[in-house]
Amino acid sequence: MNIVCPHCKKINSIPKKDSYLKANCGSCKNSLLDTTPIDLDESNFDHVVVNSEIPVVVDFWAPWCGPCKMFAPIYNETSQKFPLKALFAKVNTEEQQNLGAKYGIRSIPTLVVYKNGIEVKRVSGALDPLRLANLVNEFI
Repeated sequence: MNIVCPHCKKINSIPKKDSYLKANCGSCKNSLLDTTPIDLDESNFDHVVVNSEIPVVVDFWAPWCGPCKMFAPIYNETSQKFPLKALFAKVNTEEQQNLGAKYGIRSIPTLVVYKNGIEVKRVSGALDPLRLANLVNEFI
C-alpha cells in the first residue's frame, strides 16, 4: 500500500499488515509509524490526500477558535491509536484561507475524511475521543 511520509511527504510502498514493529521512509529514513498530525497547506494538500491509500482525516481549525483548542488534544491523542491505519492532518484555515474556501468549510472545527483522494465523510464540531475513534474506524 502507498503511504505518504509524515516527515518528507514522499510516497512509500509498504506491505499491508495488521501491525508493524518498524517502518521507515525510504527517502528520509524517519519512522512511518509517527502518528503526530501533519500540517497541510496549498502546496501539499492534494499530494497527501490523493497518494495515501489509508484514510486521511483532516481537521480544519483556526487558532482563535475555542472549540478547536479544546479538541486539539483529543485529536492528537486519538491519532496515536492508528499508526499506518489512518493519516491525521490539520489545516489552519486562518493561514490557508484558500483551502477553507475550496473545500467549503463553513464552521470550525470541521473534520473531513478522505479515502483514495475522495471525501467520504464530513463532521462539523468537536468530537469526544470515542466518537472520533469510531469515525476513523468506519473507513479503515
